[in-house]
Amino acid sequence: MPVFSHASCLDHDTGPDHVERPERLAAVIEALRAAFPGLELRQAPAATRGQLLRVHDESLLATVLESHPSGRIPLDSDTVLSPGSAQAALHAAGAGVAAVDAVLNGDIRRAFCAVRPPGHHATASIAMGFCLFNNVAVAAAHALERYGLPRVSIVDFDVHHGNGTQAIFDTEPRVQYVSSHQLPLFPDTGLRLERGLGNIVNAPLPPGTGSRRFCEVWRERLLPELDAFAPQLVLISAGFDAHWRDPLAQMQLDAEDFAWLTGELVALANRHADGRIVSTLEGGYDLQALRECSVAHLRALSTD
Repeated sequence: MPVFSHASCLDHDTGPDHVERPERLAAVIEALRAAFPGLELRQAPAATRGQLLRVHDESLLATVLESHPSGRIPLDSDTVLSPGSAQAALHAAGAGVAAVDAVLNGDIRRAFCAVRPPGHHATASIAMGFCLFNNVAVAAAHALERYGLPRVSIVDFDVHHGNGTQAIFDTEPRVQYVSSHQLPLFPDTGLRLERGLGNIVNAPLPPGTGSRRFCEVWRERLLPELDAFAPQLVLISAGFDAHWRDPLAQMQLDAEDFAWLTGELVALANRHADGRIVSTLEGGYDLQALRECSVAHLRALSTD
């Protein structure tokens, strides 16, 4: 199973004290290479302007691509633009597009995009929460428009709710968005009553939630919703910040919980989508947890 990435994703400079730092991606790639000696790394292309405009406004493209900062400039209290950010964001979004092409053209069944900056907080017009472009949304829109898929599911198990992804697709019946996340926690969205057209399924969980409750919520509520939708492609926003080591949240999961859920998603994709899954790295800010979880996630993705 190939991993899509690009060296420019390391050039997004958030500053020495920022938790979303280049070392995150370096740790993931290092761990995957050590765990999978034959790992196939594919170069992620840059997303095109047309691909980005399927989900983003011209104003956001102008901010990210045309600011040309000479140093780091804050877009908000958490989100930074640096000289290398535009290329990093273009290749992070382009990774998902290339992976969708490879999966839907029958070249491969599954792929992982090891990229940064993450994406699921970026709305149509606002970069926020460490995110510049919404990588998984760009990939989903590509699947809809180029391949005409009537049912695409986005599964988000990052500890933070993907407010941007939900907002982009909450009136798009061809896309189902399913999320578990800690609440209260940034961005303080993702209530159960947020349903969109019925295509939005949120499961907010309190701080301190551990493996048993997490697996129960997925088994009893979220996975049945996915089964009922019967997606023809599964996209994953793979954030590993619900791990007990993570400094930004208070959930108590471990790598085996992510492996279990990934295995369930593989089985679901085998039932409905010819096994087709594209997973994209989102959050996760403890390097050891990132190493363990990314390896567990890819091992489960690689198993039929």
